[in-house]
Amino acid sequence: MKNPLLRTALITGLVIAAVNIVFAALNYGLDRLPWWFYVAQLLLIPAMTLPMRYFPQASVTPEYGRRAGLFALGWAVPYAVYKFTGDVLSPAFNPAASLIGYVIAVALFSLIFAALRRPQAGR
Repeated sequence: MKNPLLRTALITGLVIAAVNIVFAALNYGLDRLPWWFYVAQLLLIPAMTLPMRYFPQASVTPEYGRRAGLFALGWAVPYAVYKFTGDVLSPAFNPAASLIGYVIAVALFSLIFAALRRPQAGR
């Protein structure tokens, strides 16, 4: 694979899927995870591949608000797959609480990444 951005997206999607399976297995037991949970983890591959172009673009965007918005767009889909597939396994699943937690986490991710990944002066 010659495209480093695509390779990064695929590897990142697979790592996030593996981490999600490990955490779910620790919480609920590997034998209790439904088949659809494993299949849903495959959604992380296109979920990382499609918005991956936002991360390099955000890293060179000088305005903090736009940079945070681009990071939010990049994290929104993969984190949704990760968060909702894990949350729905809980017997006490609350869609509203899950959605609120999702929105807060994506906002925090984007604001933190925008602060840490600001472009260097003179570029």
